[in-house]
Amino acid sequence: MRILQGLATSPGIAVGTVAKLTARSSAPGALRIEDVAAEKQRVADAIEIVRFRLGQLYEKTLAAAGEEAAAIFDIHGMMLEDEDYRQSIDDMIERESVCGEYAVCETGKRFSAMFLATGDDYMMARAADVDDISGQIITALRGGESSPVPARGPVLIAAEDLLPSQTVQLDKSLVLGFISKLGNLNSHASILARSLGIPAVAALGDGYDMLQDGAFAILDGSGGALIVDPDAETLAKYRATAERLAAENARLQALSGARAETADGFSVELAANIGHPGEAETAYRFNADGIGLFRSEFLYFGTDGFPDEEFQYEAYKKTLALDPTKRVVIRTLDLGADKQAPYFQIPHEENPAMGYRAIRICLDRPDIFKTQLRALLRASVHGRLAVMFPMITSESEVQRIFAILGQVKADLRAEGIPFSDAIEFGIMIETPAAVMIADRLARLVDFFSIGTNDLTQYTFAADRMNPKVNALSDPGSPAILRMIRAVADAAHKNHIWVGICGESAGDPDLLMHYVAIGIDELSMSPHSLLRVKEHLRTLNKADCIQKSAAFLQ
Repeated sequence: MRILQGLATSPGIAVGTVAKLTARSSAPGALRIEDVAAEKQRVADAIEIVRFRLGQLYEKTLAAAGEEAAAIFDIHGMMLEDEDYRQSIDDMIERESVCGEYAVCETGKRFSAMFLATGDDYMMARAADVDDISGQIITALRGGESSPVPARGPVLIAAEDLLPSQTVQLDKSLVLGFISKLGNLNSHASILARSLGIPAVAALGDGYDMLQDGAFAILDGSGGALIVDPDAETLAKYRATAERLAAENARLQALSGARAETADGFSVELAANIGHPGEAETAYRFNADGIGLFRSEFLYFGTDGFPDEEFQYEAYKKTLALDPTKRVVIRTLDLGADKQAPYFQIPHEENPAMGYRAIRICLDRPDIFKTQLRALLRASVHGRLAVMFPMITSESEVQRIFAILGQVKADLRAEGIPFSDAIEFGIMIETPAAVMIADRLARLVDFFSIGTNDLTQYTFAADRMNPKVNALSDPGSPAILRMIRAVADAAHKNHIWVGICGESAGDPDLLMHYVAIGIDELSMSPHSLLRVKEHLRTLNKADCIQKSAAFLQ
């Protein structure tokens, strides 16, 4: 028996034979061509073929896995249209008189390397998307079909890096699970696996090279492990675990229509964190009461320039219109620190978490901020919008925000463009400074949302991205819980609601404290919603108050 440790990217247990996929055909050589114009046209024709195939993949995925998963192929379509990408291919053909296959391959490598160099998990995952798009264009240039990967199933599909176009075309009935050498939680193949309900383990690294085609293995998509040639005892244990997980899933699904409240009737709004309009559909499928955090900065990733007003408007409109009765909290641009878009040209900083980021960029670049605010206000007529401003440290920042907002409203009125008068405007409480003046900030806004990730790292002076110190950042410590209680008290005294949108919102161990404090809303990963609801319904608020007070005294 051999245990290979990787990264858990889609939960569940699968047991079966490994089918190791061969890598794509070898990279094309730099064949010389005579007619540059004809070669550029050949690439353009191939791109049209790929665009058509992406449309087919979108429809197939929409039917099989929903809009969140299908949106992956919308993103691929945008990459296909990227001017820098296409111009780079044409320039190489012109400059070096090389064939289209080679130009596409080399351009893909360069763009992929740019994404990998960011060091950001989300951006690094886009490298696989570039590889996928480039590979599809090369296939079209060679006259090949974008056909499903054959499976002699049911099997555990293994590949160096599963590409979305491969993943979605596999016959789900022949696939028990996915295994990959590369990839991460944010890769589109991982998102597809979760949407399809297929267990997956990624980032096996060197362990993948040791894996033999035809090996018998257990895939633990919850623990991120692959157990090769398990003994009888281990096999029995995992099969029992698989049965337990299936029963647990059925039990949680039965809670879909139940109210999110304690046993003695204290209600908490359970909302979802999303980064793309398509993810709202998944959130509502898991019975989310609303969207507590739409990370709008993800609209700025994967593009070579600032997304314009119309692009942003359509994204916000799509999310709001999906269910106009549910509140959607959209956080304004929160770039900087670990989230970078190259075209912003944010200078290197020794400590970016405490530097030029979030609302500081927006107030410094009002042109960018106004574009986003215009798109948000225009979209507000399509649903129940709340707008949230991140990284607030002072009253003057809030006053400057509302001054800019007033200008945008006046411009829209002058242009005869309608917007809702019922928009809620709130701020994130994620700095100790904001905690200390929460009573004063509460007089200016409609709601607070506590960002426990940053609040914890700033309070403990421990970078959450640094593995040597991130264990010091404990959102369940008395220091953080006392801060949350103080913020909630300030909010309620001023008759505004308060939520939590950090990772801790989905932590069942902290739920008792949040109930005791009187948190009105918790926003988390859609996949955590039903589990948190189940735990919430076992609690009694009076007991929570007593236990939490004893812990915090």
